Amino acid sequence: MVELPYGRTTYLLDLEGRPYTLVLPTSLPLPQPLGSLLDAALDAPIGRPALEAMASPGARVTLIVSDPSRAEPRAQLVAAIQQRLPDVRWTLAVATGTHGPCNLDALGLPSDILANATVVNHDGHAATDLVEVGVTPRGTPVRLHRCVVDADLVIATGCIRPHYFAGFGAGVKAIFPGLGEARAIRQNHTLKTAPGARAGIVDGNPCREDLEDAFRALSTPTFLVNGVSAPDNRIHAAVAGDPVEAFRAGASLARAWFSARSPRAPLVIASDALPVSASLYQAAKIAAAVAPLVTENGTIAIVAECCDGVGPLDVVNEAILRIGVLPRLPAGVRVRLISGLDRATVESTLVEYARSIDEILRETEGPVVVVPRASQLLFEVT
Repeated sequence: MVELPYGRTTYLLDLEGRPYTLVLPTSLPLPQPLGSLLDAALDAPIGRPALEAMASPGARVTLIVSDPSRAEPRAQLVAAIQQRLPDVRWTLAVATGTHGPCNLDALGLPSDILANATVVNHDGHAATDLVEVGVTPRGTPVRLHRCVVDADLVIATGCIRPHYFAGFGAGVKAIFPGLGEARAIRQNHTLKTAPGARAGIVDGNPCREDLEDAFRALSTPTFLVNGVSAPDNRIHAAVAGDPVEAFRAGASLARAWFSARSPRAPLVIASDALPVSASLYQAAKIAAAVAPLVTENGTIAIVAECCDGVGPLDVVNEAILRIGVLPRLPAGVRVRLISGLDRATVESTLVEYARSIDEILRETEGPVVVVPRASQLLFEVT
């Protein structure tokens, strides 16, 4: 019996005697306390002066945090930064990208942090407060929220972990797409079809390079504070300084931690914990991650409760599944979803409904690969 993360509960997987390979990430020792990691990073910034030297008393500082779709220690990131700049005027901007305004209570930020800052709950679908600052060499228009254009300093936070087409999350993504216009973000995201737009790839990744070109269109001084995640969802390191240089240093650490070896198989059963398993919008990343592991005409079974539903249907079908996931799959591969959603809802998407893993096991033959924490692993096929 294998216990898979599913959502608000776990999913017990009985493989009924089928041969299988269980793929787990590398186990790391317990990290140092996050506060110590952040202080060490801020004491030794990469490619930037000390944070304290970048803003004078009274300066307008925009501090960007991720929205609740990312599991991040926002309160500790904000606290570590604000300790270094006690006398500035804070704007707290929530990087929602194409997601739209979020529930601020879900950010996990203390009320005093929210009360002592101007809060921008970004809406990339509304023209209000969006400013055009340039166009990237690949033609992506760079339209950003005014709170980063008008600031004296912009501080981007986030956690570096693999991202299925941007290489890794965090870095400049807090600024664009985080505080960008939705249509411009979608234009960048069409680059996910390029061969280099894959998890774990930074240099030579056209999507990531376009994001960094968009960031360079912003003339406001910037500073990065990123945690570096490991597959255990703990922060094992932190980097600070230049949003491109410091990010790359963190990505190099994360790449080693998230790498895993696995054989290929005709059936790959994959899952992940919340928030990835909360909706198909997020859980589609699971299929993209394990695509190298499934053989032609095989099946990927995504085990995700999807307690928040599918997500915006046209976005999930067209912008994520059709151009971001399905082209990565070998010929003839089926993607089937085991979730809490009803058949009609699943059948409105580009994945197939399955009642249970038992149903899929009865319909398939051969060895199985099981990946309980799949969405962010970087696979080397053995």
